[in-house]
Amino acid sequence: MKYFILSGSHRREAQSLKVANYLRSVLLAEHAGAQVHLFSLAGNPLPLWDETSGGAPDELWDPISAELKSADALIVVTPEWSGMATPGVKNFLLNCTATEVGHKPALIVTVSASRGGSYPVAELRMSGYKNNRLCWLPEHVIVQHVEHNLNAADGTADLAKEDATIRLRARYALRLLTEYAKALVLVRGSGVIDHQTFKSGM
Repeated sequence: MKYFILSGSHRREAQSLKVANYLRSVLLAEHAGAQVHLFSLAGNPLPLWDETSGGAPDELWDPISAELKSADALIVVTPEWSGMATPGVKNFLLNCTATEVGHKPALIVTVSASRGGSYPVAELRMSGYKNNRLCWLPEHVIVQHVEHNLNAADGTADLAKEDATIRLRARYALRLLTEYAKALVLVRGSGVIDHQTFKSGM
């Protein structure tokens, strides 16, 4: 099983990247045969999508596209900035096509320095999937007080209650994501999908 993790913060030293690396470590340690490609938007490496240019230039997007096409499931990690997902995450999803991510499951993971994190979940569920046909998982993970959580190694005896709860929820969500990935392989192979006739979502 191959997973693509997007770390959606533009900041160089991002807490979102810490969370993404934690999820990567769990997948590699606990999901037999897992392969993980982690792509970070630190430094905001992709130019803004616009309809006339057709998105990011090929030299930037082609390696990303290849990883997306070979992935069975996606994880999108975004901080909450002013109640929103980052511009980089939305821009990334605009660049994605149905050929790359269509009918593949994706887990939303949001990050907050305080008690926030719910607004980007609602925003991504409402958008970001229409034309690329990405399938957001019903489950999601919110990492609150992120600077104080997911810092210690797993199994550390003195984990705070909130930290331990976040780890349990993340593990559960990753197990669920894996099962959705297995199931949606059947959908993609069913012959029912028709992106030629129905190029855009309604």
